[in-house]
Amino acid sequence: MLPVRNVQALAADELTADTIERYIHPDIDAHTVLAEHSDDVPVIDLGKLSSPGSVEAEVEKLRFACEEWGFFQLVNHGVPDEVITGVRRDAEKFFQLPLDVKNAYAQRPGDLQGYGQAFVQSNDQKLDWADMFGLYTQPIQARDMSYWPSQPHTFRNSFEEYSSELMKVADSVATFIARTLDADPELVADKNVVQILRMGYYPKCASMPEKVLGFSPHSDGYFLTILLEVNSVQGLQIRWHGAWIPVKPRRDALLVNVGDLLEIMTNGKYKSIEHRVTVDAHKERLSISAFHVPNLDGVVSPVLGVTEEKVLYKTTKVEEYSRLYMSNKLDGKRALDHAKLS
Repeated sequence: MLPVRNVQALAADELTADTIERYIHPDIDAHTVLAEHSDDVPVIDLGKLSSPGSVEAEVEKLRFACEEWGFFQLVNHGVPDEVITGVRRDAEKFFQLPLDVKNAYAQRPGDLQGYGQAFVQSNDQKLDWADMFGLYTQPIQARDMSYWPSQPHTFRNSFEEYSSELMKVADSVATFIARTLDADPELVADKNVVQILRMGYYPKCASMPEKVLGFSPHSDGYFLTILLEVNSVQGLQIRWHGAWIPVKPRRDALLVNVGDLLEIMTNGKYKSIEHRVTVDAHKERLSISAFHVPNLDGVVSPVLGVTEEKVLYKTTKVEEYSRLYMSNKLDGKRALDHAKLS
């Protein structure tokens, strides 16, 4: 990863054409944005999935969401309100800290944890209008506490609680996804062992918000992603039938999406969908993504529904795929091409 300038500080300066040039994406308008479909993103109720009287109908909705959209809003997810409130508060407070305090937690060479930007591989690639902060949160023994901020003073506790609650949510969702495939729940029992939390801070860009991206188009190289919108500023767009669909933030929901490793496991039935983040002219946006990954020494293999089904993906080593995914700049779903059988 190459170090780049802090975008939050950059956005606070008087922007010149030269300064912003590396952030301008000339192909940003290559596909239509269909705002009228924002309300079509499926909503799945974890409470109904957990209730014998409604589970069958909700499992069908979950199957549809994974097959047709690769994204869904998860309501009644069971994470206590006070845990959500605490992690939102501390994410906002962290990014309000002075730059020198945040830089005390800067990414170190070769490490994805810490404060900075990921996926910067060359000095001439287009940059994203965002600052990131990544932490390995699960398993607990994988944590490097030197990256965990001591300011705000409640940060460590609130993120620890949130991380633990999300592990329960991820396990529940994975179990019900197995049910949609008529697969043994044991097949997914080890798919959410590792968790990485990443806060994203997308400053406003008053000068040319329509030309910069907070995050370039990509799919997630993990098993499942669970996203919390921190401050309800719209920005996330998902690729659907060749167009971009803006996702409306819901205060009562977590946004879940299929990752590349789940696409491999389902032999392509459930697709990891490209998504990107646009930037607002007047408001900053904050989000917290939780990426759930199998053990790095494990493998993911396609699970076939019927014996005559054609195998479309190779059995893939998790560590190898993760290394490939993280060592490239974000570019749609190119990493997944390496796992496909020609």
